[in-house]
Amino acid sequence: HTHDLKEIFMNNSLQIRRRDIVLGLGAAGLSSIGAPAIGQQRTKIRVGYVDTLAVTGQLWTGVHRGHWAKEGIEFDPVKFNTGLELFNAMIGGSLDMLSTGAVISNFPARGQGKAFLINNIEFATAQLWIREDQGVKTWADLKGKKIATTLGTTAHVFLDAALRANGLDPAKDVELINQGMPVAVTSFISGAVPAVALWVPFNMQVRQRVPSAKMLVDASAYFPKSAIVGGWATRADYFEKNRAVVAQVVRGWAAANDDLINNSASILPIIQAKNYEQVPLAELQEQFKASKYYTVAEWQKLYQDGTAVGWLQQVTDFYARFGGIQNPVPAKTYFDTSLLLNNAKT
Repeated sequence: HTHDLKEIFMNNSLQIRRRDIVLGLGAAGLSSIGAPAIGQQRTKIRVGYVDTLAVTGQLWTGVHRGHWAKEGIEFDPVKFNTGLELFNAMIGGSLDMLSTGAVISNFPARGQGKAFLINNIEFATAQLWIREDQGVKTWADLKGKKIATTLGTTAHVFLDAALRANGLDPAKDVELINQGMPVAVTSFISGAVPAVALWVPFNMQVRQRVPSAKMLVDASAYFPKSAIVGGWATRADYFEKNRAVVAQVVRGWAAANDDLINNSASILPIIQAKNYEQVPLAELQEQFKASKYYTVAEWQKLYQDGTAVGWLQQVTDFYARFGGIQNPVPAKTYFDTSLLLNNAKT
């Protein structure tokens, strides 16, 4: 496993270096044709993300609609499979900040990273799929069965809540098979396991390859009791040294967030064409509806009245239980609400 992580780090640092070289050449090319140097200075930020619309909606809206550029921010985006890999890369120093799902409530609770924005609630993005042809038709049928998922991710947090809500003990009544999400989905498709907890857009592969498969439940069934939020975090040292830059990111995010909510009909086709070519537009629109978005003004209320911090804390409690975090840092400490409250116009 350590070897795998080393490989991830090496691949990512190579990817980052390659991009820096390409972007560097681009910048050199511009200056040579006499582009004005003054006033053009942008802060470049290495940002990691998980490739799902719930995580990237505001990121790509900001890129394609110029919201980051307006704030003087230029992102160097790097894709990862899971939030676990993202945080490891950021802690290792190859990223400045990241946007992810439920894992936003994990590493900062271990004292690794500072959370400063919530993108949305992953309302129906996590789903549990079953194969009736393998004898699983109801919750009761899951007893003693294998369920594939990626432990420690949004899908696992959702699965834990779903099993408990339906009278099953995740530790005793089922066997959780920990696999990277692409592998977990392949295990389900091949029939190696009769159930899989996944997040969209992996449900598309299941629908296409196993038409008889059935979605038993999605995360919306457990809202708000088990609301799972995703969002943005940065390294603690970066946060302290670059508060003004993080404030610029927050302002760009705020503009992108409300733009995405108000103009999703025109923005989603752009995101689909540029970032999700493999996902049909209708499917991407469905994914958009699967998350619960709030305007900046609504988020500011949710930050102020403690609701947002409570959502983060309940997922931190899951990680503390599951991952054995000793003395976890509470959400009210690792999540900085002040940036959105002080920097975003509504």
